[in-house]
Amino acid sequence: MQQVLTGLDVLAGEGFQRLQGQRIGLVAHPASVDNRLCHAADMLQNAPRVKLECLFGPEHGWAGHAQDLEPLRSGGTHNRSPRVISLYGDTAASLRPSSDQLEDLDTLVIDLQDIGARYYTFQATMLYCLEAANAVGLRVLVLDRPNPLGGLGIEGPSLRTGYESFVGAHDVATRHGLTIGELARLYQAERKMDNLDLEVVPCRGWARGLWFDQTGLPWVLPSPNMPTLETAVVYPGQCLLEGTNLSEGRGTTRPFELCGAPWLNPEVVARELNQENLPGVAFRPTRFQPTFQKHAGKLCGGVQLHVLDRGAFQPVRTGLAVLAQMRRLSGENFRWRSEPYEFVADPPAIDLLFGSDRERRGLEAGRSWRELAEAWVSEEQGFAKRRRSFLLY
Repeated sequence: MQQVLTGLDVLAGEGFQRLQGQRIGLVAHPASVDNRLCHAADMLQNAPRVKLECLFGPEHGWAGHAQDLEPLRSGGTHNRSPRVISLYGDTAASLRPSSDQLEDLDTLVIDLQDIGARYYTFQATMLYCLEAANAVGLRVLVLDRPNPLGGLGIEGPSLRTGYESFVGAHDVATRHGLTIGELARLYQAERKMDNLDLEVVPCRGWARGLWFDQTGLPWVLPSPNMPTLETAVVYPGQCLLEGTNLSEGRGTTRPFELCGAPWLNPEVVARELNQENLPGVAFRPTRFQPTFQKHAGKLCGGVQLHVLDRGAFQPVRTGLAVLAQMRRLSGENFRWRSEPYEFVADPPAIDLLFGSDRERRGLEAGRSWRELAEAWVSEEQGFAKRRRSFLLY
């Protein structure tokens, strides 16, 4: 097994020299730990000649205790110091640090474990922090971490103008195959942040073909419903169900691996999906009862995704196929999510997740999921070319 060092490990190995004599703000969450499970906030508080002024928490909070879409207020402290600032409140403006919150800092350190999907919001928080720092000329140090899914796979549609949101802050493929440090470099260039003093501390020992369980690093759930690497593997496709009234498995011990609804027959769903012959995955009929969120307390019929060959598995196409089949089998019970989603009421959630209304309208018109996915090929190839100059590994 390859022993990988994260950007935090590298920074600590240098004795935090890049930050000495500076006032620091840290953007972090539970997975912001070194290879011994020491949290970045504690390490910076004990680092020589480094003053940690404030701790910024993204969605779910810096402690990772809040569920998705649950706003958090700023306030409180971490280990008696420093102040804690929420970057996920009850308005869209709360997603970005204000100039007042940044004015007493010399460097903003960002250490966030991403999952490798466009709609996993931590990389959007990073983008908004970069833009805020660019506006005031603040130095930003991004501590890189491996992409848990490896850096080779690229899959999914592009993001079209007019469909930007917290789950689609910039046009990258749904499964982008980049580390968070590489995303920072791409964002700086493509968003033309010419006033941004950005430095990325790369990982050591990571190669693009490595999955997280091949790095020797401990897995810490970065958000409440991302408990394992297996969850992360299916997430780039299964998160699409958030845009519907189908359960994506929240409120169970296998979020995103389980999916279904009270009106679905699990044996029929599994049979129809297994007949699609999707690469690297099998569908097992199952029943589950969520304890919170969609269909809480109700017995749901559905399937569990069992990824048998993660190298061949195509999560976004699989997610589209699951959505298409469950929508068809649901009949009049099926609904697209109509409630506001990540501070946006229109376009609807499913369009924000796909990055346009193309897939939703295609399904409504009776087009097959395979036909819809054919349009992705040229977009995936285009993104693969766009990202090349920003790769660090």
